[in-house]
Amino acid sequence: MEEVLVSDGAAGSANITYLYNAVAAEAVKSGGNGELSFSEDRTALRLRLGDRPDLLRMRLGEQITEVLCIGYKYAFLNRTLKASLCKRERRLLCAALIAADYEGDAAYIRGKMRIGSEFALDGFYNFRLASLREKWSRILDYIPVSFSSADLIKFCEFLVGESRNKIYLKGNVVFGENFTPLRRSRLTGQEDVETEIMLSDAGFVYCLGEVEETVGKFLQKYYAERAIFS
Repeated sequence: MEEVLVSDGAAGSANITYLYNAVAAEAVKSGGNGELSFSEDRTALRLRLGDRPDLLRMRLGEQITEVLCIGYKYAFLNRTLKASLCKRERRLLCAALIAADYEGDAAYIRGKMRIGSEFALDGFYNFRLASLREKWSRILDYIPVSFSSADLIKFCEFLVGESRNKIYLKGNVVFGENFTPLRRSRLTGQEDVETEIMLSDAGFVYCLGEVEETVGKFLQKYYAERAIFS
């Protein structure tokens, strides 16, 4: 049975856990399984691919791309961003920047990625994605220290106006167009409704049932008439 060992540094253990949650059940359905291991230096997922190895490799590649495009990029942006915003607004700006260029980043990563029997997330990021990090740095150069809350609202209004994506909000759970729960904000270190909505590149937010007051204010502020309340 084919196996793939995916690992990350100990600081990236949440990334490997995210991959496990995303692909392990599918591996079991194919006659394989997933197994997590932890050490002082690294966290690893050993994935046995079962009788559908090509499908599982493709699924694993999609999820690794997500980890790099969101988790790694968020850490890079949050560490490098110079804008004098509060913590919450910095988080929202980083999420908006990720959503704005997600497809382009993902396409670049897919073109570089080859998943063999072993794949180190941190090694791939450090040694194969230097050009992508340079692009991210150039984008940040356009965001001055004086970037304000009003600038953030204008930027989000522009992104929302360009998107036709629909998402659904019920309670504290965000769902995609196919009503699959979205949990990608976990890759930023904190599962959060507002960040999840930003990461989804939503053009329209359909609220099913009551919405918490703070979330309602967030939607009115950043999505205006693109938030539909039922």
